[in-house]
Amino acid sequence: MTLARVDDKTDRLVVVNMNVHRRGALSPDLYAAIRAALETAQQERIRAVILTAEGGFFCAGGDLNVLIARRELSEAERREKVDELHDLVRLIRSSPVPVIAAVEGGAAGAGASLALACDLIVAAEGAKFTAAYVKAGLVPDAGLTSALSRLVPRALAMEMCLLARPVSAERMLALGAVNAVVPAGEVDATAHGLADALARGPRAAQGMIRRLVCEAYETSEAQQLDSERDGMAAAAGGPEAAEGIAAFLEKRPPRF
Repeated sequence: MTLARVDDKTDRLVVVNMNVHRRGALSPDLYAAIRAALETAQQERIRAVILTAEGGFFCAGGDLNVLIARRELSEAERREKVDELHDLVRLIRSSPVPVIAAVEGGAAGAGASLALACDLIVAAEGAKFTAAYVKAGLVPDAGLTSALSRLVPRALAMEMCLLARPVSAERMLALGAVNAVVPAGEVDATAHGLADALARGPRAAQGMIRRLVCEAYETSEAQQLDSERDGMAAAAGGPEAAEGIAAFLEKRPPRF
């Protein structure tokens, strides 16, 4: 199975097919596929990355059998294993192009972390987001507590993590934590539609925008104003702004 590929139709999109074994449990193959996709996204022609899955479920997170085996490792070695997953989240966050999650069925544990790390999220009706670590005597990882603290109220984050209660895609949509909820079977098409819209936009400006938005959660307003100043000054002198402004004044679609 090819887990990461450049979309044949557009040649401007990288699609990652999450591992379908055990409902998309995390695996070394999946880590490698996501890393390969984000490396390919460095190419100028690539405008978006989509994380999707076959088999009716986005990603079930960590494999408990693997975690059982890790009990024999030292705590330092277990930290290294977790860092491998965290490096993956960092790669998604630092992607040069927007990353879209197409969530069919649901996303659990670190699978929810991967989905919520993306810039845009499309979910199927009835899909669930679950953080059931506590049921196994574990704690969230892969940036899940950080993502939830940004996206949902504190009470709901506590409910998800302490009581392991799944949250529906519809509720996540109402909270503004996902971008769209569509009928089952239409998730990929909707995600591709978003990718097509991104592909018509200015790649460099989009990359700068996503960096600014991500940084805004971590920096003070004063620091963010400086970052926006520097970004605007750089963008205003670039070819994308020249084309975008000319197109606006000439009342025509821009040709990025």
